[in-house]
Amino acid sequence: MVSAPMYYATTPEMAAAATGAGAFGFIAAGFTPSNTLVEEIQAARSITKTPSNAPVPIGVGLIGWILDKTEASDDPRIPAVLAERPVAIWFAFGVDLGKYVARVREYDAAREHKTIVFVIINNVDEAVRATNEWKVDALVVQGNEAGGHGRGDALPLFTLLPSVLAALPSGPVILAAGGISTGNQVAALLTMGADGVVIGSRLLCTSECMYPEQSKEVILNSKLSCTTRSDVFDEMNRTAMWPEGINGRAIVNDIVQDEKTGLDLEERLKKHDESKAKGDSNRLVIWAGDAIGFVNDKESTQSVLHQLHEEAVRAIQNSSKILIA
Repeated sequence: MVSAPMYYATTPEMAAAATGAGAFGFIAAGFTPSNTLVEEIQAARSITKTPSNAPVPIGVGLIGWILDKTEASDDPRIPAVLAERPVAIWFAFGVDLGKYVARVREYDAAREHKTIVFVIINNVDEAVRATNEWKVDALVVQGNEAGGHGRGDALPLFTLLPSVLAALPSGPVILAAGGISTGNQVAALLTMGADGVVIGSRLLCTSECMYPEQSKEVILNSKLSCTTRSDVFDEMNRTAMWPEGINGRAIVNDIVQDEKTGLDLEERLKKHDESKAKGDSNRLVIWAGDAIGFVNDKESTQSVLHQLHEEAVRAIQNSSKILIA
């Protein structure tokens, strides 16, 4: 299992806890300046008690369209991150992620090091390109159910995953992502052929998640089918500059209702800001996946991952009885 790099949610503590639990943890770069990223990687190094001359057993998630801005600036992210030697890098959401994969390979060649490169894909064409042209080490096959950002036209995971596996029968490591919150789901995806799974929303109520308590309470009281994919959440966050076709999945609340009633952007922003100032929860932007209704506790990251592992093992063991019968 891999813990997803979730901006505004993931922390060094979460990534380190995931790795310590036998999974593999990521932190998320997002808009974070390089000096802060370095501090986060160093924090994970300290928590995991990793010697200064050894790779840090976590990964860093980077967003392509943000890199398009930062890598030509006086604060490039990739060199600063790679200098800290995380085990892996995760690229997502860019017009040409291949150039950043190549940059990692060039950096590694100069220092005789190997960084594992993950890339998110939302369709078969992207998977084939990332495999054959960019030579990535791992594909994160992200279904439409995923919380946070992804392609609005992505297929559901249980359709997308077999499509990718059929197109790449001898491809790189394949990780399934999107709406995975139970061990039964993990087991199902593994039996379908995934090499592993990415866990995101299931970790949003852990003590290591930086979500405010108010958002965690909303999640704990959420039901299934309580999320939607839309551009309106980025509008309220004033981050509506994602590439065409990319939008975000979050919990449905008055943000969505305001748009449905026909309010213009200025009016909606005013209502959002007023609610935020009052401390109301009815217009919070809470990124969450389709299976967020399965989250009903505030266990630690380690406890959640162990629970998912145990549930998945039981499910796979029980499924073997079908063949015996």
